[in-house]
Amino acid sequence: MQPTFRAFLVFIAGVPLGFALILGDETLWPLVFGYLAFAVSITAIDAILTPRVSAFAIDTGMPVMLYAGDSDGLTVKVSGGALRHPTTVTLACDTGDTLDPPPHQQCRIMPGESCDMRIPLTPNRRGQAVIHRLWLRWLGPLGLVERRHIREIDASIPIIPNVRAVRSAALSISVRDAAFGVKVQRQSGEGTEFDALREYMPGLDHRSIDWKHSARHHKLVCKEFRTERNHQVILAFDTGHLMSTPLHGIPRLDHAINAGLLLGHASLRHGDRIGIFGFDAQTRVTAEPFGGIHEFSRLMRLTSEIEYQQEETNFTRGLTELMTRLKRRSLIILQTEFVDTVTAELMVENLQRLAARHLVIFVSMHDPRLHTPPDRQPRSLKDVNRMVVADGFLRERRTVFERLRRMGIHCIDAPSHAVSAELLNRYIHIKRLELI
Repeated sequence: MQPTFRAFLVFIAGVPLGFALILGDETLWPLVFGYLAFAVSITAIDAILTPRVSAFAIDTGMPVMLYAGDSDGLTVKVSGGALRHPTTVTLACDTGDTLDPPPHQQCRIMPGESCDMRIPLTPNRRGQAVIHRLWLRWLGPLGLVERRHIREIDASIPIIPNVRAVRSAALSISVRDAAFGVKVQRQSGEGTEFDALREYMPGLDHRSIDWKHSARHHKLVCKEFRTERNHQVILAFDTGHLMSTPLHGIPRLDHAINAGLLLGHASLRHGDRIGIFGFDAQTRVTAEPFGGIHEFSRLMRLTSEIEYQQEETNFTRGLTELMTRLKRRSLIILQTEFVDTVTAELMVENLQRLAARHLVIFVSMHDPRLHTPPDRQPRSLKDVNRMVVADGFLRERRTVFERLRRMGIHCIDAPSHAVSAELLNRYIHIKRLELI
């Protein structure tokens, strides 16, 4: 229990009042002590009327897990069964570094009633969210005295990749495909895998005629093909220090993992196999390609084990090891980041060797701070300097992407909130063209 700022003002107000009375009439000095006695009395009465901790019943409910980049809530129910008058309770939460500082919550509790408060918990990275303690504060009826109560929590909540958004996007994809049924559909005529022979009919592609079988059967016979399945898709994550920089509140690596999970769900659902490869100065996470939609939980577990690193990425070592692990042509999705053409030189050289044997999608997320609106006018010399430096970085990024496209590498440079959709659309486009 301690006096409030209002009580401090009440006592301070007696100082100029006392000087005014003494300067006006020396015989009025007893009134000064009377005012002080009055201030002490009302403060003591307010302290007596201030509810004790035992007047409240506090229940907390914590989420089982949190999702990086998504907000959830810690619910606190405060009941005032023993209250005698309405009381306003202010609630604060002491959390660890992996959570953004939650705002204070306030609720007015009536006697015999309860109040539910929700403290938003917003993770800024994966790991363990720690809830240290709850702080409760309430004032007396006159607002001159406040009581505080600290409830120790010391609970940890795991923070995993944002599979909630992945499941929502995957559900919308499933709903769009629901009209086609759940049975396996053999799509003939569009793939590269041989399916059957059929007699030639007018309108069929002349290039599909099998001349050897036509001579054997004494009539024109065409080959039918079906869409290939069981492709290998490798999700390669750069875990170096550049991927730990935040975009819109969470690290680039978490945005990359969310995009990889959505693509992984679509790939497993369509019969392809998914592998994981995480590297920086050394290899961090590896997983041989596996298939089946039932393995999506394994994919989530593997991506949640990818940790943040503060080391420089060694593309020569990482991509060379990835090439030695792959025994067949695969679709490699490399999600990484670079600064300029100098630091990207080794990355481009190793991607050129990788693209000679495999199909590569290069994914990078541009920083919104580098993109100045075209109608924005500089207001100072500092703004001009920023725009010039940003334009230089953007020109170097365009140079790197142009070199990669000339090598046959598919490039995606999108905002962090749009990279998942861009990557999924590019994967569907590659599957449709049978480029793998």
